[in-house]
Amino acid sequence: MKKQLLMTFMLIFTFATVLAGCGGGGSANGGGNTAPPPDNGTTAADNKSGGTSGQLSGKVTFLTNRTDMIGKEYDEYVKRFHKKYPNIEIEFEASQTDYNQQAKVRMASGELPDLMFVPDIPNSDLPKYFAPLDDLGLSAEITFKDFKSYDGKLYGISTGNSTSGIVYNKKAFADAGITEIPKTWDEFLAACEKLKQTGVIPLASNFKDKWPLNNWVFDLPRVIENNSNFPNEVINTDAPFTMDNGYGKAMSLIKELADKGYLEKDINSTNWEQSKKDLANGKMAMYFLGNWVINQVIGVGAESDNIGFFPLPFDDSGASRAALSPDFFYAVNKDSKNLEATKAFLKWMLEDSGYEDFAGFISPLEGRESKLSQLAEFQASGVELQEGTPDDPKVVEIRNKAQIDLPAIAQEFVLAKDPQAVLDKWNKAWAKAKQELGY
Repeated sequence: MKKQLLMTFMLIFTFATVLAGCGGGGSANGGGNTAPPPDNGTTAADNKSGGTSGQLSGKVTFLTNRTDMIGKEYDEYVKRFHKKYPNIEIEFEASQTDYNQQAKVRMASGELPDLMFVPDIPNSDLPKYFAPLDDLGLSAEITFKDFKSYDGKLYGISTGNSTSGIVYNKKAFADAGITEIPKTWDEFLAACEKLKQTGVIPLASNFKDKWPLNNWVFDLPRVIENNSNFPNEVINTDAPFTMDNGYGKAMSLIKELADKGYLEKDINSTNWEQSKKDLANGKMAMYFLGNWVINQVIGVGAESDNIGFFPLPFDDSGASRAALSPDFFYAVNKDSKNLEATKAFLKWMLEDSGYEDFAGFISPLEGRESKLSQLAEFQASGVELQEGTPDDPKVVEIRNKAQIDLPAIAQEFVLAKDPQAVLDKWNKAWAKAKQELGY
């Protein structure tokens, strides 16, 4: 039955070790960057097992959300990885649905892959499922170490870091007569109106898919509040959602865009993959997403020089702030039958794969400069990058018990005739869960 359940959720692609003899080379990525060649040293995993790179063997399964890389960039990664570890087989399992939910189903069934991303669980549960990663012997310090640590041990490492902002088509802006980057919310609305008048969809929200709203409800509220710990401080109230705090203000911004017709014509039937092509060719002008999406837009046909990136002006004060956040966190199954081989692959992904440049991320390892020109443009604007803080386990517990799904609340808020009623409903759910948990 478990095998049937696994097949229901997975489409498995296996890369056999015969690829070890194939040619290597740089990573073929959307941004045209070439990943650094692997070195010939040994890893902490090698040292712990008493073997060398060539002697480590086993099969590593990796549950990934990057289905677009299977059969493409992942092939190239395996070829280069096998130059250093010819006896380690890599199998990619493609997550075809909501990754967080799927991972939790796998955890409940006891059928975890060797390598995966950490789902939304309290940090206190990390040791139940994952192995400590303090022994990888990485070449640089890890950013956001506290996010997935517990009792002094590290259990998750960011796949890459991102900041959120407006990714835009420069030609669409020029054709609409927009000659300067908006610095205030009023200027941003004026730019949207000009774009709309030219027949261009000002901002692609991908509203129906829900997850593209993450930046509006996870990053923007704390940026508006100018308080990186704002999401945790709601533990002190029975009404975390108000019109005049970060959550209400952030959701009101996207609601205003929807009400003015600046999003897709039918926000309940949007298409993520098509939106990337539409932004690349100028049918759509903007995203409010992380910098990771830049290379994906370039990868479907946009000229790199035609794609820009600037901070979202969230009010009329002229303040320029943006969130700096980690993306998914790698984690290693503590019950993996090939623990050291899995750690070796994880270390290689962090140091040698070049994934952060392909994905358009800021490296999770300190001191590594991004090769993405749009990030340089973004930082040159003088924006203040606000680092996030780890989730308070109590807040996560309350949120889970109350079944609070922030992107879903944003969907409900935007579509509601009475958005205050939406906030009231979820404040009630929060207060009830908080009381039942004794907080």
